[in-house]
Amino acid sequence: MLFYRRPTSSFLLLILTFVLLLSSFININASDPTSSEDDSDDLEQLLALDEQEDQLQQDQESISRFSEAEVLSKAQRIVLELNSDNSKRVIDGNEFVFLLGYAPWCVRSAELMPHFAEAATSLKELGSPIVMAKLDAERYPKVASLLDIKGFPTLLLFVNGTPQAYTGGFSAEEMVIWARKKTGVPVIRISTVNEAEDFLKKYHMFVIGLFEKFGGSDYEAFVKAATADNEIQFAETNNIEVAKVLYPDIKDTNFLGIVKNEPERYTSYEGTFEMENILQFLDYNKFPLVTKLTELNSVRVYSSPVKLQVYVFAKADDFKALLEPLQDIARKFITKIMFVYIDITDENLSKPFLTLFGLEESKNTLVTAFDNKGTSKYLLQSDPTPSNIEEFSSGLLDGSISTYFKSQPIPDNNNASVLAVVGKTFDDLVLSSPKNVLLEVYTPWCINCETTSKQVEKLAKHFKSLDDLVFAKIDASANEHPKLQVNDFPSLFLYKAGDKDNPIKLSTKSGSKELASFINKQVRPKDQAAKDEL
Repeated sequence: MLFYRRPTSSFLLLILTFVLLLSSFININASDPTSSEDDSDDLEQLLALDEQEDQLQQDQESISRFSEAEVLSKAQRIVLELNSDNSKRVIDGNEFVFLLGYAPWCVRSAELMPHFAEAATSLKELGSPIVMAKLDAERYPKVASLLDIKGFPTLLLFVNGTPQAYTGGFSAEEMVIWARKKTGVPVIRISTVNEAEDFLKKYHMFVIGLFEKFGGSDYEAFVKAATADNEIQFAETNNIEVAKVLYPDIKDTNFLGIVKNEPERYTSYEGTFEMENILQFLDYNKFPLVTKLTELNSVRVYSSPVKLQVYVFAKADDFKALLEPLQDIARKFITKIMFVYIDITDENLSKPFLTLFGLEESKNTLVTAFDNKGTSKYLLQSDPTPSNIEEFSSGLLDGSISTYFKSQPIPDNNNASVLAVVGKTFDDLVLSSPKNVLLEVYTPWCINCETTSKQVEKLAKHFKSLDDLVFAKIDASANEHPKLQVNDFPSLFLYKAGDKDNPIKLSTKSGSKELASFINKQVRPKDQAAKDEL
């Protein structure tokens, strides 16, 4: 880790406290036995001792903070700061340059910077030839443009001056793994038990391969997979005792397994040794049983080949009690359903998802699911107990869970000239209604919707005597229905009685007279329509 504290603070505090107490004890016992100190004197001595302890702790914390800042500053100094004068010289003059393009105001850049600095320290300790560099792209826009930096943050690896996009994770460990793989170290060879023990301390996830000899088709497929993979460190050995340090259950050579620092720690590969099959195995098994979604891993989660994903939204304290049973559930559906946890109090992560369900104000535990193949979404509508979550997950697999469509509460439409339709009432008020229905589809943020709404209100009053024509409106931002797929707002549709499956779209750019004339022709008998004008 990049940050650490010196281990002597507690010991020094204990020694000082003991010395002060001993000194106080000696002074008390050395005084005249016939004379006693006042209670106020005792209290003052105790208070003074407390103040000394507090001051010592504050001083030690200040030293620790200074030490941490010093360590970070030293790590950041390893990273070269590029500018207009030196960028070309650095990029062209080194075989490998790992570049971070950032902007001072960019939050993601600020989050990534210490991880990048930590990666620089690790690579230097490993003797890597990679030059780590950063560029303030806002301050040097011309240099940024020449280096193909278009957003913030941007990570690029230059190999002999030619850039390639970064495709790894965003922790220091992941950046180190990716960079080493791209610069000729796809696999780490481990020869001794001590090396294996040291390796085990450094990596929270890795792939171990045990081979009788470092050659042959199986081994070549292993190395190809190690080179093609961007995220996981591969290790190899031909010593079964060494391999057992990393994967205790190994019984034979030509073995491959993935090791993760979580309850489902060991997973062995059972397929044939082909690069594509090995990579697919890793894609399905590299995530924990329950993955906590973060800004840094979100892209990897969304791109997972496991397209059926269950999301649990909960406060951190509430999730602690749910984690272990949820891991047991996830184990039953491994490689079929991916389980993801999102802190419901983290609005940046949780709100975009919850808005899709119309539940953005929720504070209590919720369980949802997405089928990323078909963009369908599902909601557990019973209590989020482990048994209900397991039943919900089974239903997702066998197709017995209905797709969820969000809806506002059913409104009171008494005396309304334009009926308010919600997701729950779309069937009854529009599709199953025996009447003609003119429906306005709008959103609160739509600029032109207000003008169209006024037109619809005017038309509703004009045609109020027409019993077989109903005017209605639906807020598409808060309500959904499988037969209402609209991307343009506002939109007007006429659902004619007897042909509700083929609504007629009206132009929202037409004036009130044009709309009234069109409606007349569609819903009135010809002899009446000719006489009726707005």
